[in-house]
This record gives sequence, structure tokens and C-alpha cells, in this order.
Amino acid sequence: MAKKIIWGLVFILIAALLQSTVFSRLAVYIHAIPDFTLIILVFMAYVNGTMTGQLTGFFSGFLLDLLSSAPLGLNALTRTLIGALTGFIKGTFFLDIFLLPMALCAGATAFKVLIYFLLHWLLPGAVPAYNFFSLTVWVELGLNTLLAPFLFAFLKLFESLLTEQRENN
Repeated sequence: MAKKIIWGLVFILIAALLQSTVFSRLAVYIHAIPDFTLIILVFMAYVNGTMTGQLTGFFSGFLLDLLSSAPLGLNALTRTLIGALTGFIKGTFFLDIFLLPMALCAGATAFKVLIYFLLHWLLPGAVPAYNFFSLTVWVELGLNTLLAPFLFAFLKLFESLLTEQRENN
């Protein structure tokens, strides 16, 4: 289990660095970029289950907290919850190539916005909030949803590194 979490974190670190450098330069007008780290977390949690989802979510969120100006623990909490909930439905649905990645990533993005909203409501001065009616939220949701099948297909190329190895009993 440790090997797949470490490899997942390597992919998430690369995605976080790309998000904060290359893709942030592309988002000039609306300041919305796809959350590749969230999509990778959703993939890891769905194919490996709850424990891997929680651990990958926590460590990736903590890594993002260190790389960003967010309050320490905000991303760790958010991504731990997303990893746990996504991992909880492992095996419930057939992982098709198109619709399920889109639905999972749209749900994870919406859940992230909801968590930020609730935390902002509880701690208004400490936690930034998304404005549900802003274009940025909807563009990010759309980008995450549309890019999910492509990133899932890319991650499946590294299935031996990122997923549990099934034993033949």
C-alpha cells in the first residue's frame, strides 16, 4: 500500500507544480485552472479504496498546503474527506472510460466547493470561500469534468504503480 501512495504523491507533486507554474499562466482572465491534483486523488481513491484515498488525500493536501498560501491543514482536511468518500464507493460502479470519471470528478469538485463554503461560514476570517455564482467555480468544475476521462486514461498507463496488485488465490 505504501508504494502506491508514494507513487500517487509523486504524480500529485508533478501535477501541483504544473498547476502552479504552467497552467496558472494560461488562466489570465477568469483565474480558473483545472485541479489535476484532485483528479489524480479521485482516481487513486476510486481504484484503491478508502484507506489509500484517505492517506493519499491527507498527504497530498498537506503538500498543497505547504506549496500554497492556504491555511495549514485546509487542503489536507478537504482532500482527506474527498479521498475517503471516493474510496468508499470503490467497486460500486464499473470504471468506464468516459462517464464515471466525469461524474466522480464533478462530484469531488462540487464537494470541495461545499467544504470550503462551510469552513468559511464557520471560520470567516481564516478560510477563503468560493463564490457559487462566480464564473471561476463553474469553469473549474467544467474543466475538471471534461479533463477527467483523459487524465484517468493517462493514469491507467501507470496502473502497476498506482493500483493494488491482485493476488490469484
